[in-house]
Amino acid sequence: MLTRLRRWAARLKREVVALWFANRDARTPLAIKLFAVLVIAYALSPIDLIPDFIPVLGFLDELILLPIALWIILRFMPTEVMDSARNRADEWLAAGNQIPRSVLGLAIVLMLWVLLLWFAWWAWQKILLD
Repeated sequence: MLTRLRRWAARLKREVVALWFANRDARTPLAIKLFAVLVIAYALSPIDLIPDFIPVLGFLDELILLPIALWIILRFMPTEVMDSARNRADEWLAAGNQIPRSVLGLAIVLMLWVLLLWFAWWAWQKILLD
């Protein structure tokens, strides 16, 4: 079971790197590029929206949300673009290169956490003052 999960995680990592390459391809439609930027940014972000140390919920994004988002993108991505991107991703990973990190993803996640904290503070003030 653990071996199967590791293979699945490696495939997921390969797909994210392939999507990173595919998103830079001129043959990728604009609508897919826009959605893919968000998914790639989040997948390659150095921090998660839901931290992994939170039981069950911490792995929800990696186990459910990310694969669903990848599946949606891959359904609409041209096959020849993804085939080329997968070859590039395989070469990239075989060369021992690190998975790229996304500063945009980091900024998005931090912004969402700041907004969540601000909303919690605002709601707390409304409860105390009303």
